[in-house]
Parts: sequence; C-alpha cells; structure tokens
Amino acid sequence: QLEAREEIQGKRRHIWEYYQANLCAWAEDNCVRLPIIPAHCDQSYHMFYMLLPTLEARTAFIDHLKANSILSVFHYLPLHLSDMGVRFGGRAGDCPVTEHVSDRLVRLPFYNNLSESEQATVVETILSFSV
Repeated sequence: QLEAREEIQGKRRHIWEYYQANLCAWAEDNCVRLPIIPAHCDQSYHMFYMLLPTLEARTAFIDHLKANSILSVFHYLPLHLSDMGVRFGGRAGDCPVTEHVSDRLVRLPFYNNLSESEQATVVETILSFSV
C-alpha cells in the first residue's frame, strides 16, 4: 500500500488537525494537555492523545465516552510494570513521572476511515464533559 501513503497520511492529518482545532479551547479550560509537536519535528499522525489532570479524571472521561458509545483507550503500560519488567525487577514507584503520565493518558478514536461526522460526535461528546 505504499502507493496509497499520501492519501492515507492526508486522511490521518485531517483527523488529527480536526481534533486539535476543535478541542484546544476545551482542553485549556479543563487543564487537559493536547499533543505538542515541536516545529522541527515531522508529525506521523498515528494517534491523538490527551493528558488529563488525574487518573480519576481520566477514568470519568473514559466512562463518559463509553456511556455515549465511544471507545477510548489507555495509551500504554509503563514497561517496568509490564509482566516482563516486573520479572526483571521493576516495581511501582521506580519511574514516578512515567507512571503519573501513564495514569493520565487517553487515546481518542483514530482510524483512516473515521468520518468527519463520527469525529464531530466524538468532539461534541468531549465538549460536554467537564474535568
């Protein structure tokens, strides 16, 4: 599918920029961080995440989206807390910043055929949530 790269990347860029443009004011009002892409970096547009203020806020946010039939997911488990990491001696508290960020990250729906109408529903649902 290398031939379709530009088309796919264009769709993903549109989805990413739609989230960014439509959520920036809400995020600022609710102390939520959106992705920051430094000017000297290329953007891959492979996901759109948000960093909520607390684990409790993230849990409530995910529950709010789920109640509106929208799936959002955690971003990642810190490697030192994975099964393999624990087998090699990783423990909670070893990487407090990583753990704190991991507890607050959430990924929004993001796939190539996400329609603007579907994305508008996601944004509208997010805008109805207060942290």
